[in-house]
Amino acid sequence: MVSIDTYNACVDFPIFDAKSRSLKKAVMSSAGGKIGKNASNTVVVEALKDINLHLREGDRVGLVGHNGAGKSTLLRLLSGIYEPTRGVADVRGRVAPVFDLGVGMDPEISGYENIIIRGLFLGQTRKQMKAKMDEIAEFSELGDYLSMPLRTYSTGMRVRLALGVVTSIEPEILLLDEGIGAVDSAFMAKARVRLAELVERSGILVFASHSNDFLAQLCNTALWVDKGEIRKAGLVSEVVGAYEGPEAGQYVEDLVTRFQTE
Repeated sequence: MVSIDTYNACVDFPIFDAKSRSLKKAVMSSAGGKIGKNASNTVVVEALKDINLHLREGDRVGLVGHNGAGKSTLLRLLSGIYEPTRGVADVRGRVAPVFDLGVGMDPEISGYENIIIRGLFLGQTRKQMKAKMDEIAEFSELGDYLSMPLRTYSTGMRVRLALGVVTSIEPEILLLDEGIGAVDSAFMAKARVRLAELVERSGILVFASHSNDFLAQLCNTALWVDKGEIRKAGLVSEVVGAYEGPEAGQYVEDLVTRFQTE
């Protein structure tokens, strides 16, 4: 059964360099991380604290909060990139992380070879990825560049390739960060259609976004993440209303009603 369960999950980042500690403290404080000490008396940034989630198939969860609040760290925890410093994160199902798009790609090999490598990283087989090769090539619009090493690609070209791969699979758990950017607007419009289809195929969605329109369209619940903690959980309109104010909450509620009747 596809599921996500976390029990008081925490993620701490230790700060060992005393000379730069004050600078790091200033940076992390402005980004929202709390400063504390662990059992070894080491200064740490508490990036996530006491996260308790219990998600099942059909759950579509939006993450709201300011930049640096912990949304991306939570996505990385659920993807397995970060292990909890304390507590438990139990994720059961095939995970497709649509963020950190360069993970699992090698700059020294061709685009075609990276399609295979990235697919293996996402739990696919070599045979499955070879069968998807033409489809991914057509979507990415990279042409002859697919035969060239990844290091010759611009940032936008790398995003195109990575998006082509990750949106070609059948995910059980989809972890999506709206801020994947770095491509032109015309291609991003095409990518959004493909991402929406990917969401439909997924069992569980966790979506970090600053767009209330997207949250209303794609999610049935939401979490407000603030300074590494879940400040509020509930319906999307309730959480957005608590985070941004009652007018924003009403706007989302009206959108949800409209989407449900279309």
